[in-house]
Amino acid sequence: MSHPVLIIGAGLAGWQTAREFRKLDTTTPITLVTANAGDFYAKPTLSNAFGQKRGPAQLVTTPAATIAQTLNVTLLPHTQVTAIDTATQTLHTSAGPLPYRDLVLATGAQPIRVPLQGDAADGVLSVNSLDDFAVFHQRLTALGEDASQVRVAIMGAGLIGCEFANDLAGAGYQVTVIDPYDRPLAALLPPTASTQLQAALSELAVQWQLGATVQSVNAGSDGLSLGLSNGQTLSADIVLSAVGLRADTALAQASGIAVERGILVDKQLRTSASHVWALGDAAQYASAASPGALTGRTLPYVMPIMAAAKALAANLHGTDTALAFQAMPVAIKTPALPIVAHPPAPGQLGQWVEQVLGEWWFASAEAADTHHGFVLTGSHTSKRMTLVKQMAAAA
Repeated sequence: MSHPVLIIGAGLAGWQTAREFRKLDTTTPITLVTANAGDFYAKPTLSNAFGQKRGPAQLVTTPAATIAQTLNVTLLPHTQVTAIDTATQTLHTSAGPLPYRDLVLATGAQPIRVPLQGDAADGVLSVNSLDDFAVFHQRLTALGEDASQVRVAIMGAGLIGCEFANDLAGAGYQVTVIDPYDRPLAALLPPTASTQLQAALSELAVQWQLGATVQSVNAGSDGLSLGLSNGQTLSADIVLSAVGLRADTALAQASGIAVERGILVDKQLRTSASHVWALGDAAQYASAASPGALTGRTLPYVMPIMAAAKALAANLHGTDTALAFQAMPVAIKTPALPIVAHPPAPGQLGQWVEQVLGEWWFASAEAADTHHGFVLTGSHTSKRMTLVKQMAAAA
């Protein structure tokens, strides 16, 4: 029996690679190794579950055993990976050594944890997986059935922070968002779109501490006491950190595989090690290189994973396939103000131009009639595919 295609990680990147490969090859063995149970769920649902009154169990769309059987995959759940021997093509795990024909690194990303002072700093939570959400859900619901009496402080007004703010405020919780920038989603949106989002969330009673960071978290007589960089003190019952993600490159780096911000992969998804591939939140894609950049960039979104899994499956099947990303706008789950954003690549020269309130184009510095991105809000999100096609035609 030949050695298997071995996949590390049971997130969307891992399971989607197995799914795409099985469309091309029904006989080559596949083994998937994961530190968790391996159940399949849509990660974006983690930040809109409370508004839909869904707990952790309701977020699982396909149990691990079912998807493994459907795809004819040998699943090794709750298994720790300790090392990769790229010379002998062997993965070392808590279940023993596993030889591989090809190895796929779908190790994802880990929440960035900023250093905090205080005796309750270790109690700050992050939600980046179903297991994380289960802890957050249990802690939050244990505070009482009356959500209006529960105070949630969210560190970070980026995509995940704003989605959780909308979800929790919509479910009746008292929500305060703290961020060092002077507006929400500053990295993705033009200023007037940020203002529009802030106003919409404020109508849900979301409070803001902008231009500030959390410095300390201490236990007090009134729950938790947060010391902010602007000198103010904020009281909360639970603190959620949503300050961003960092590609999980530890295993690859320890194995001598080239990494920067993510695991470096070429346009075929190959790493610097023979027969080792990577995709998903862990990968730094050459196919997504910014203008003038020598190396690629990470793309922690769903649509890039889907495109990468399809290309990787073809390459694993022996068909040389270069990954080419099309325009892939991001739908931001803030029902108070629906948003679709296609930000320009980092380093792209130009400026945001407001067409009407609710529609912005990122106009090229070289040619004002060429745009390299767009943001749509509210009813204007219906123009999403029209603008995607316009960008594709101009490319």
